[in-house]
Amino acid sequence: MSKEIKTIDQRIERIYKLAKGHFGEVRFVGIKKHTKIGWIAKIQFDEFESLISDGETAEDALRNLRKRVKKIIDRYNMV
Repeated sequence: MSKEIKTIDQRIERIYKLAKGHFGEVRFVGIKKHTKIGWIAKIQFDEFESLISDGETAEDALRNLRKRVKKIIDRYNMV
């Protein structure tokens, strides 16, 4: 049984769908390399402030961003 490796595009698409399904309009989800910090993943909304997460690799940054979005959704659903 081999584990499927997710591409960065797939990870970005998954975060986009998760956020769009819960928050509505998403301006963009992206990732970039910062010289001092490392990789930065960002999601920007039309209605809210943007969320930023970082990591040593692009995958780590996207994974941390997804966790952050899921935490916000979970908190919202608890209310």
